[in-house]
Amino acid sequence: MTGTKNRLKQILGGGRVAFGTVLYAFSPALVEVAGLAGLSWCRIDNEHTWRQDHHTESLLRAAANVGVTALLRVDKGDLNLVRKGLEAGAGGIIVPHISSAREAREIVRAAKFPPLGDRGYGSLCFSGGWGLRGGVDWMTWSNEETLVIPMIEDVEAVRNVEAIIGVDGVDGVLFGGSDYSVSLGLPPQPDHPDVVEGLRKTVEAADEVGKFVLCTAGHPWIEDAGRLINLGVKGIELGHDVSILGKVWSDAAKHFG
Repeated sequence: MTGTKNRLKQILGGGRVAFGTVLYAFSPALVEVAGLAGLSWCRIDNEHTWRQDHHTESLLRAAANVGVTALLRVDKGDLNLVRKGLEAGAGGIIVPHISSAREAREIVRAAKFPPLGDRGYGSLCFSGGWGLRGGVDWMTWSNEETLVIPMIEDVEAVRNVEAIIGVDGVDGVLFGGSDYSVSLGLPPQPDHPDVVEGLRKTVEAADEVGKFVLCTAGHPWIEDAGRLINLGVKGIELGHDVSILGKVWSDAAKHFG
């Protein structure tokens, strides 16, 4: 995703629902399968995995190869990872546990070149074509096409969701139903009425300013995706690579065991 239009941004901007998935196994082949299967984006998880190395770059290159927008989730608390992820070719950055507009503005400053932010210039990277596509055009493209997506997954975040999603430079948010459940003092229950109410408030805040909400559909994925679409979610993650495979294998093992 370098020098091209952001496919996820185009789909959402056209008023359509965008379907993607989440990758934990760090297999470039699975990124390619996602693209060839017709998905438009994927979330590469670098929060709950330990892959701040060449594996991430391989997945980002695979995404570029099949025209999939790769959203890289990085750890909160290290804004250098925002810049590094975008330089490596991510089409957007997701930062977890953002609970205030101040924190959202910090992500924007790290992700965007002046005048939108204070990101340092360095085009000797995949995104900058190793310097061959650098300069003002690359900076403009980076500011216009790469996405900044905070995660809404805490009680405080839902209280402040209007302010967070209203920050200039924030494109949309990812609602984390499981962590929001835990924040409410519940076991992970994305379909719990109190969690659904938090998601509803998030969608309403996003709609008010013309931005989007992403959310993960659980099993059964098609039925749960329909539920999320009815709630106004614009970007649906159809499960996780390892959870999908685990479900298929466990069902088969129970059936034949």
